[in-house]
Amino acid sequence: MAVRAFEGKDHAAAYRQYRVTPQELISKIMSSVDKRATKRYNLAVDVGCGSGQGTKLLAPYFTEVVGTDVSQAQLDMASTNSKPPNVSYRQCPAEELPFASGEVDLVASMTAAHWFDRPRFLLEADRILRPGGCLALLSYTLDMELEYGDVSKALTDICNEFYGALLPFRDPYLGSCSRKIYAGMFESIPYPDKEWTDLLQVKRTLPLNGYIGMVETFSSFQKMKRADPDGAERLSHDFLNKLMSTMKTSSPDTDVTMVVNYYYFVAFKPS
Repeated sequence: MAVRAFEGKDHAAAYRQYRVTPQELISKIMSSVDKRATKRYNLAVDVGCGSGQGTKLLAPYFTEVVGTDVSQAQLDMASTNSKPPNVSYRQCPAEELPFASGEVDLVASMTAAHWFDRPRFLLEADRILRPGGCLALLSYTLDMELEYGDVSKALTDICNEFYGALLPFRDPYLGSCSRKIYAGMFESIPYPDKEWTDLLQVKRTLPLNGYIGMVETFSSFQKMKRADPDGAERLSHDFLNKLMSTMKTSSPDTDVTMVVNYYYFVAFKPS
């Protein structure tokens, strides 16, 4: 079964505010597509698009880009953002995409495919992809690091404590490691032309409370929040204070560098 985990309005709002899909990954994916291009790029579909941050990054490359999501709250949030005129959104499950067979040039999913009914989604992606079309899936590991002066290692150790405190609330559907889910999907795709990239490191400067806000969008934190709202708030506050103390700052708006480790794969349907 697929899992529906991001449907609350507050969660969708936080997702839009703190989650970002980096242009670096889109550029890498489109570079792989360009090497094999035999026709103009007409239609891209971003499955599990959430609030549309990644969907919009595809707009310069395609005549039309459609973001799909099962959550109306996420799509409502996407619609409140400014977007290029060639981007639109549709509500539907990842396993039942409203496109004709062979219609789509790129099927992408950005940090979402681990929630899908994976075998059904892969069959549906194969159905709607044109011959020569590309399936591109990406995600990141939860071992994000923080860099700040000479206390970077200490900050990263605190971050790892934070992630460890959330592990009991990890959804069983994800198992112990999301990377294994993507590696399993990659291996199961029968296309002979496919590439796995194990690490693309992305750095972003953001306020410390922005980092905390992003961790609070994790499904494990949201699950803890539903079970124990006061405990979740206390956990987040305590770790923010630990980080601030280590940085010797009194302001949660102090900028830090967040290091995120992405992995992704592209697979090309045989022509």
